[in-house]
Amino acid sequence: MDNLINFIVKHGAWILFILLQALCFVMIYNDNPYQRSVLLSSGNQITGSIYKTANIVTGYFYLRSENKEILQKNIELENEVYRLRKALNKQESSSIVYDSTITSPYQTIFGEVIDNSISKTHNYILIDKGSKDGIKKEMGVINQNGIVGIVSMVSENYSIAISLLNAKLHISCKVKGDGSIGSLTWQGGDPSFALLEELPRHTRFSTGDTIITSGFSAIFPEGIMVGTIDRPSTKKQDLNTLIVKLSTDFYRLKDVCIIGNERINEIRQLEKEARKND
Repeated sequence: MDNLINFIVKHGAWILFILLQALCFVMIYNDNPYQRSVLLSSGNQITGSIYKTANIVTGYFYLRSENKEILQKNIELENEVYRLRKALNKQESSSIVYDSTITSPYQTIFGEVIDNSISKTHNYILIDKGSKDGIKKEMGVINQNGIVGIVSMVSENYSIAISLLNAKLHISCKVKGDGSIGSLTWQGGDPSFALLEELPRHTRFSTGDTIITSGFSAIFPEGIMVGTIDRPSTKKQDLNTLIVKLSTDFYRLKDVCIIGNERINEIRQLEKEARKND
């Protein structure tokens, strides 16, 4: 009790000032319709701002949920395309036998990006999945928009992927429709653009044409979205090079899918044997 009395005595002036101010606001609010409307309007604006912020936050999480669903559907469609290609390859005469039991050799694991660099020459991505989740080296990383990178290091709970925005990374891609194959690489600068190099001189293309993975890799299956043709390179030494606008937005990278070819060890062993015979 003594402490309370001492507090009131010490801060009495401030307490009286606050009480008088509150009394003034009440009197102004009750006796002046204009000031009352102003206060109500301000209160509504503040309340509206709070609700708007809350909607943005909840909308963000809802959008992330939708992105995961889109990514899942894309993987399912890729597996469906794989089965259809197998059916086409096995067609006899003019009939196609569709076999729903055919499964893709690619396994899929969903993860979340917890660190991502885009401003360096050699960028890397940290993912919240590791060896205990089935992640291994040389697994591909994609999202709902396209290619992201390739896993290079794995611990029990985490993995690091070489980003597509890494000058060391080269991915075999092709111009959809024309079928011409080249090597996609990023050479620094704008994270929205990369170069598709080593294309044949007879390549036919138009601005806006789609660039996809070629399938000439044990890491990525054929047909995964990479980007669209923005324009040909204007450098004389790059006559067979196209500038590609990447479909993946690396500024907003979050949900990813790690894909692994279950037959990659068999493929690597064959490649090793082939090199021995050279």
